[in-house]
Amino acid sequence: MALILGIETSCDETAASVTRDGRQVLSNVIYTQIALHEVYGGVVPEIASRRHIDKIIWVIDAAVREAGIAKDELDAVAVTYNPGLVGALLVGVSAAKALAYGLGKPLVPVNHIHGHVAANYIAHPSLEPPFVCLVASGGHSHILNVKDYRDFEILGATTDDAAGEAFDKAARVLGLGYPGGPKLNKLAESGDPAAIRFPRPRNGFDFSFSGLKTAVINYVHNAEQKGGGYSRADVAASFQQAVADVLVENTVAAAKSVGAKAVALAGGVAANTALRSAMDAAARAEGLRFYCPPIELCTDNGAMISCAGYYNYMAGVCADLTLNADPELKIM
Repeated sequence: MALILGIETSCDETAASVTRDGRQVLSNVIYTQIALHEVYGGVVPEIASRRHIDKIIWVIDAAVREAGIAKDELDAVAVTYNPGLVGALLVGVSAAKALAYGLGKPLVPVNHIHGHVAANYIAHPSLEPPFVCLVASGGHSHILNVKDYRDFEILGATTDDAAGEAFDKAARVLGLGYPGGPKLNKLAESGDPAAIRFPRPRNGFDFSFSGLKTAVINYVHNAEQKGGGYSRADVAASFQQAVADVLVENTVAAAKSVGAKAVALAGGVAANTALRSAMDAAARAEGLRFYCPPIELCTDNGAMISCAGYYNYMAGVCADLTLNADPELKIM
């Protein structure tokens, strides 16, 4: 049995969690900064870093307390060290190094993308590799062939804007504010997804959402300049459907290309109801098993880092006190 503390501070959530053997969540504490950044229309890195400093010790202590254990009962301290906002990452990495050193416990580095994939292991205890996973968030859109717990192959990736970034920009032009993705998802519920035929660019298994985002912006601006009305709900629904269609078609095609028997979703965009429904239907139509975490495990959290950290720990992957924050996107 291994008790792993997972720490996550890659963007604007300060999170910590304790899991047992990677799959059983004993605590999952998240402090979100949404209200703090809402006035700016997006995450301000310097403000995010300072708030992480304010909250990191409180969040860690709360996670250990809610797990019903003492800190010295931990077997290891896992932390997100890449990718992400460098200042935000530094707060988590520094706290993890200090805690691991003080307790005399192993320090386990975790890739944030690997963490998102691992959220599925928590939600579905029977799930084991291999499978294909779409990881879609504000900064990432990747189709991964998950060969083993620590063996990943990139099958497709974004060539420009990530899906979540496109959602946020479309939401901004519709006047929805921050965070754009959830607000656009809500507005789309009252719209017609077939009202407007937005482009669905595909390049093999890769994604390109820049043109789709521009098409939405041009549609709205043209309607406003001509003085004609338009339905914001229809724009939201049609845009959302276009994004979901591309994500689903590429992921299912990539899964079939490697002979996968299952597909999974992960990342913040995996909370989108239209995407979840479309991926489920497409997977079933192709005879593929479908897995997706609950909404609370799609967004950044410490449990997914603790889970991924468990598999690193069991493989003997540990870091020394020279571990540093690395903002660069790396999957392998």
